[in-house]
Amino acid sequence: QSYVESVWWALKSFFERDLLYQGHKIVWWWAQGGTALSSGEVGQGYREVADPSVYVRFPLVDEPDTALLVWTTTPWTLPSNQFAAVDADLEYAVVRDEQSGQQLILAAALVESIATKVKRELPVVATLKGRDLVGRRYRPPFDYYYAADGEKTGRLTGGGSERVAWRVVAADFVTTESGTGVVHQAPAFGEVDYDVLVAEQARFVEGEGPQLINAVASDGTFTAEALDYQGRWVKEADKDITRNLRDRGLLYHLEQYLHDYPFCWRADEDPLIQYPRESWFIRTTAFKEQMLENNRQINWLPDHIRDGRFGNFLETNVDWALSRERFWGTPLPIWVCEETGRKEAIASYEELLAKPGVDGVQAWESAKQARPELPEDLKVHKPYIDEITYDSPFAAGARMRRVPEVIDCWFDSGAMPFAQWGYPHTGESDFGSQFPADFISEALDQTRGWFYSLLAISTLLFDKQGASDSQSGGQAAAPPALPHPYRNCIVLGLMLGEDGTKMAKSKRNYREPGEIFDLHGADALRWYFFAKQPPWSSIIYSEQAIKESIPEFLLRLWNVYSFFVIYANIDGFDPSELIAGQVDQLDSATLSTAAGYRTVAQRSELDRWILSELQRTAGVVIECMDRYDNFAACTAITDCVDSLSNWYLRRARPRFWANDKTAPEKLDAYWTTYECLTTLSKLIAPFVPFLAEELWQNLAAGIFAERARESVHLCDYPKPNAELLDEQLSQGMSLGREISSLGRAARMNAKLKVRQPLAKVEIVLASDEHRDWLESHGALICEELNVKSLEFTSEPEKYIDYQVQPDFKRLGPRVGKQMPAVKKALGEADGATLLAQLKRDGKVELALGDETVELSDEDIQVRLQAKEGWSAAQGQQCVVVLDTELTPELLAEGIARDLVRVIQDQRKEMGCEFTDRIEVGIETNAAEIRAAVDTFLAYITQETLAVELKLGPLEGVEPIEISVGSERVRVYVRRAAS
Repeated sequence: QSYVESVWWALKSFFERDLLYQGHKIVWWWAQGGTALSSGEVGQGYREVADPSVYVRFPLVDEPDTALLVWTTTPWTLPSNQFAAVDADLEYAVVRDEQSGQQLILAAALVESIATKVKRELPVVATLKGRDLVGRRYRPPFDYYYAADGEKTGRLTGGGSERVAWRVVAADFVTTESGTGVVHQAPAFGEVDYDVLVAEQARFVEGEGPQLINAVASDGTFTAEALDYQGRWVKEADKDITRNLRDRGLLYHLEQYLHDYPFCWRADEDPLIQYPRESWFIRTTAFKEQMLENNRQINWLPDHIRDGRFGNFLETNVDWALSRERFWGTPLPIWVCEETGRKEAIASYEELLAKPGVDGVQAWESAKQARPELPEDLKVHKPYIDEITYDSPFAAGARMRRVPEVIDCWFDSGAMPFAQWGYPHTGESDFGSQFPADFISEALDQTRGWFYSLLAISTLLFDKQGASDSQSGGQAAAPPALPHPYRNCIVLGLMLGEDGTKMAKSKRNYREPGEIFDLHGADALRWYFFAKQPPWSSIIYSEQAIKESIPEFLLRLWNVYSFFVIYANIDGFDPSELIAGQVDQLDSATLSTAAGYRTVAQRSELDRWILSELQRTAGVVIECMDRYDNFAACTAITDCVDSLSNWYLRRARPRFWANDKTAPEKLDAYWTTYECLTTLSKLIAPFVPFLAEELWQNLAAGIFAERARESVHLCDYPKPNAELLDEQLSQGMSLGREISSLGRAARMNAKLKVRQPLAKVEIVLASDEHRDWLESHGALICEELNVKSLEFTSEPEKYIDYQVQPDFKRLGPRVGKQMPAVKKALGEADGATLLAQLKRDGKVELALGDETVELSDEDIQVRLQAKEGWSAAQGQQCVVVLDTELTPELLAEGIARDLVRVIQDQRKEMGCEFTDRIEVGIETNAAEIRAAVDTFLAYITQETLAVELKLGPLEGVEPIEISVGSERVRVYVRRAAS
């Protein structure tokens, strides 16, 4: 009840300010549902359809062999035709169709296109201006009304008389962009057509002008006036109408027209029709500029919605068709004097009951007595509210009765900022503290739905024009600062089913969320939505895509946790035994009190780097979420987990494997990883709450019990510690990781395994800013790339060439026939020079004869090509070039590394613990493999924890057979005796 009364208050404000009015307008009509739809509702239902496009002859009354050529995509409206419109200033042509021997009148600019459609010449007989056609009479394609009224005349206000209908009129909306330049006018089914009728009526003495012709009933079927089609749904009659026109020689041409057409958003198979109704409207057009200004102050995500989809919708705003002819909905609070027709609005039920002579409340009281369980809220709804009448203030003895309509439910939705509190009747302080909202979020289709209803109502109600005089049933607040009622709006992309179309229950084109939860967990679905694309991009709800997203983040983080737990259990590392007292949220200050905990400054560079990355990530995530960008926040978290897993842990593994459990370097690795995991559990909590809680329970609450916060969701969100940020180290390590990644890519290009050592890597840097850091970390890079030496070069031309190709798809429309010349010029140009020029100037200029073509980096593709004996890959900051020549020594080391990989795999297959020692036998006749085992014996045994390695079989052990190069090798593995 309080919500409805708030809505009533708003509507009374509009009524008293002449913003709520009753009018006869052409509305988008849902015939099957029997109600008009607002522009917001209509905007949600557009989809592309193919409709019949007909070109019809309207013969002139005084020249039956000459006809207006009229175009329409709604043949069903032709029985209700009243006028044909032309542009008075446009040139028209009279053409002769040699095939039929008849003459046609159409826009001169469209003669050629029509001739192309009908595939024959249409020679021009004469030309004339549109104004010369105005007033000419024609016979409409159907004579349902013409037979009786074709000769009817009316007196003009300026003197004289004129036929009331079926004549040519001038209109400024006629164009030559499509059609014929002669527009069929059926005022019952088009807003601009109706405007033409109103303008024509104004020319005549009242009551003598044209009356609205409408051969369609409100249920969308033809009336008895259109006898041939009586009772048929209009859209279904299109084909028969077209056939009728053809049989009578009036159809000149027929084709299919692909265009966007609105369907009912509630029943997506029901097309809407434009239809004349007497409805209640809100005069939103009076506040168009205020709404545009309000919109300009809103932060839209993505920002192009503001001036694009939403801004354009506001620019073309029409008055809001508010009333609905339904039973259920918020009753329109307008009471009408049964004698004078004068109206007044009511702002609350209390105000209604206070009216003099009020009667009809008994209907509700009787219903409540008969059914006590009925909620009190129903008394402001139909049928009970319709029974309440009161004495008319406009005529003695007359009664005031409520109009029958209810209102558009989208008005209810848009009233929620104040109506949820019952404002202004109640909840003034709650409303004041919550208005405007920090942000709202809904899908793209709500730009013409909820986003619009919220902004329109708020602007009309609380704009400075309205705030001062909205005092019905309560005092409106002072005008709030723009924007309102929301400051930020996140526009979500549409959720698509697995078939790529919009999800729909009727289509069953998606898996139930419960099935996804059972198979992959709720966190998998949440992370998929948060992290796979910006929220404003449409997303396919696909089980396979959700499943594929799990390893990249969820599984990777869990594997880091598992690695930590396995080695912590082996070494007896238990933070709960090393930290005394309360630990609360396990922040850095608390961790620093632990036994064996060294300050970050005392730790290795690798530890300092990952902790710096952790702090940087916390800062980025907070910054991103403060601007409502969850995708960028999740990208930062994913990158951090990747750094932790694929760089930090991989390079720190030897410290976890160290025998001395109390070694400072080993403890540093444990504390660093522990801090990363506990901090990450807090960082990821809003995104994947279940994984976050599992990590926290296992790493904190579960081992510290009441000494720690019982849930990660009760912890503060991590803030970055500026003291731990090391930008130079971060940039240097980032470049080092990029070099490693490019090195692996170059190996893939050359089909060289990572385990195969190479002689040398040459690095071409875009900038020498971090060269000193890289040189000091040469051993690390060599180890990562599995090369023997690293060198820097400023002469890339020794190792690589650049091939330059035009982007044909992008350049084609711009350069046209010059494309072959562009391709030739780029092929002959020096690629390295072009690349340098692109980097320096952002563009290159090509001389093509007397002309110069300017190309950007988006117009051309620069491809790297390594010279023979080398393999290369290019990144943002450098080019990495690998020496691909393999010496016997390098091949031998590669064999040893292959054997280590096979033995490690066998350890896993056998279920060996991380600390188990093994014995290994290698059986082969290949001399190079035996030599490799002898040379790298110490390396192989150390990496595999082998206490013995022999060249030969192990008795009682089943071998595994593998290929090393072209040779077959048998490998034997068993646990060593304790």
